[in-house]
Amino acid sequence: RIVNRRGGGLQAPKTWEEFWPEFQGTYFSDPGLPPLFVLDANERVGFLRFRPARHPQALAGRTVDVSINLAPDRRGDGLGAPALVSGLEFVAAAGVDGVLAEVRLENEVSHKVFEKAGFERVDEAVHVVADTGEEVPVARYVYELTPPFWRRNGVFVIAEAGSNWRVGSAAGDAAMGRALIDAAARAGADAVKFQTYRAETVYVANAGSSDYLAESGNTDDIGDIFSDLAMPYEMVGDLAGYAAAHGIGFMSTPFSADDFAAVDPFVEVHKIASYEISHPHLLTLAGRSGKPLVLSTGASGEDDIAWAVDTFLAAGGRDLCLLQCTARYPAPPDSLNLAVLPWLKRRFGVAVGFSDHSRHPLHGPMAAVALGARVIEKHFTMDNTLPGPDHAFALEPDELKQMVDGIRGAEVTLGDGAKRVLGVEEELADYARRGLQALRPIAVGEILREGDAFAVLRPGKQRLGLHARYRDQIEGRKAVRAVAAGEGLQEGDWVD
Repeated sequence: RIVNRRGGGLQAPKTWEEFWPEFQGTYFSDPGLPPLFVLDANERVGFLRFRPARHPQALAGRTVDVSINLAPDRRGDGLGAPALVSGLEFVAAAGVDGVLAEVRLENEVSHKVFEKAGFERVDEAVHVVADTGEEVPVARYVYELTPPFWRRNGVFVIAEAGSNWRVGSAAGDAAMGRALIDAAARAGADAVKFQTYRAETVYVANAGSSDYLAESGNTDDIGDIFSDLAMPYEMVGDLAGYAAAHGIGFMSTPFSADDFAAVDPFVEVHKIASYEISHPHLLTLAGRSGKPLVLSTGASGEDDIAWAVDTFLAAGGRDLCLLQCTARYPAPPDSLNLAVLPWLKRRFGVAVGFSDHSRHPLHGPMAAVALGARVIEKHFTMDNTLPGPDHAFALEPDELKQMVDGIRGAEVTLGDGAKRVLGVEEELADYARRGLQALRPIAVGEILREGDAFAVLRPGKQRLGLHARYRDQIEGRKAVRAVAAGEGLQEGDWVD
C-alpha cells in the first residue's frame, strides 16, 4: 500500500490499483520513454526516469532529463554508471538528441557517477522543486547523442549552385559564379555550394551518354559534359573570397583527392555527393580534415550508409549530417521519402537533413524541417531556361528566398518539445482554465458538495482553484477556511 499525501493533510493509504493512474501519469507520460528498471542478477534494484527538458545551452532537437534511483542498500555498488550508459542507448534509439542531468552540488557520489558515464558538466543552476518550491543549487551535466554542431543555430540552408555557373567563357563563368553567390546571400542562405571535379577521375573513359540527360535532349558523352563543366581550381579560391566578402559561407563538393585538396582550404564544412558514398578516399579525407561533413544518401541502402559512416568515423570524423536524397532530377514529390529522416537519425546517431531535387520550393523543405532536418540543400539558378543539365529543375532566386523564409518560419514553430504552460499562455491559463470554484460564500465547518458549495468553472479574475481531479477528495469534507464566492478551493481547505 502507498501513502498519498496530496489533497490536504494526510490521506488514507491507497491500494496499488487506486494509485496506478497517478503513478502512470507521472512515470509513463511518454510511451516512448518509460522508466527503465536497473537489474542486478535479474533483481530490480532501481530505475531510470526520463522527462522532456530544455537544453541548458538552447541547442535544437529533443532533450530529456534523466534521474537515477537506486535502492539505498545498493548505492555505491558501481551500478549507476553502467545503468546510465544503457539508458543512453535506449533514448538514442527513441530519437533523443541530448540527455540532461541535474545533480545537487553536495552529492559528490552522483557527480562521479555521471562523469564516469561520459556526461559533461556544463554549468550550475538553481532547481526549483515542483511540490515544495524549495530552491536547490545543482550542477548540470549533458550527454550529447546528436552532434551539437548542427544544433547550435537554425537549420543550415545550402543554396546549391552546382555547375550552374558555367556560361562558356572565363569572364562569363566568373560573373555568373558571383551572381549566384549574390542571389544566395540575398535569399538568406547560410552557404552557397558549387562542385569541383575532373572528368577523368569521375567516370570511366567509355562511360557513354546518360539516359536521364538524353530525355532532355543532351546525348553528349558524359565525359565530355563533365569536362565542359569542370571548375578550374583557381576559380574555387576566387569564389570563396567573394562569398566571404558578401557574408555567406562557401562550399564545394569534391569528387577526388585532388579536388578535395583544392577545396579544403576554403571551406568550413565539407559535402560528399550521393554517388560518392562508396568513395573510401573522400570519406577518409573528410574524416581526417576534422571538419563537419554533409553526406547525401541518394540511391543508397542501409548497408551503404553504414559503411560510409563507419569509414568517416574511423578516420577521425565528427559532426556528421546525413541527407535524405532522391537521386532523380527532378525528383517526383511522391519519391522524396522524408519519413525516413527519423529512422536515419535513430539508426546512425547523427544529425539529418534533406537534399531536395524536387521542383517545389516549399513542400519538401517544410516537411523535412518538421521531421527534424538540420540541413536543407536545394539547387538554384539565375534562370530556368539557361542551357545545362541542372537549370531546369532548380529554383530561381525569388523562389530560393521564398524557401529560406519558409524554413525560418517553420523552425520557429517547432519549440523544444517539452510540453508545459508557455509564458504567452499564462494569462489566459489563469483566467480561463477550469478549476474547483466556490459557487457562493463558504463558511468554516460547512460541508463541501459539488453543485452546492463549488463547481468546475472558469475563474476569470478570481483565484484559480484546484484541478477537477480533486473533486472526489473534497466531496463531503468540511471547510477549514472561509472561502469567498468565486474563489478557487486550494489544498488544505478541508478536513475529513
